[in-house]
Amino acid sequence: MATSAYPLEQLPGLSQAHAQGLARLGITSTAHLRRYGATVDHRQTLAKKMQVPLRYVTKWVILADLARVPAVGCQFNGLLLHAGIMSVAQLASCSSQQLFTQLRRLHVATLQRNDLCPTADQVNLWINQAKALSRGV
Repeated sequence: MATSAYPLEQLPGLSQAHAQGLARLGITSTAHLRRYGATVDHRQTLAKKMQVPLRYVTKWVILADLARVPAVGCQFNGLLLHAGIMSVAQLASCSSQQLFTQLRRLHVATLQRNDLCPTADQVNLWINQAKALSRGV
């Protein structure tokens, strides 16, 4: 399964200034950010170079990791993070029905509506794609 890479400008929660700062360091895609931020040492170094808190870099790397799931991408990775999903491996281990219920509650609580919530079929697809990525398929 081919993984998805997106321009950093598409990463939710990443300001244009931060995207430009990462680009100056040679990091221009979610795939590159994920690879570079794979270790705590690299994330700490990046936070120092960017002069931002480590938690920002950690959040960006988590979002970049979740964006690897093709059906999640940069459209739903922020939603998954808000639901407490911190990695593709964690997503792969989720129960489809439990995650769908959790996402519905989150949508209703934050947006006061559930018509924008992903469907149960979408959530199931995310989990299946995450399992395939975790297996290296």
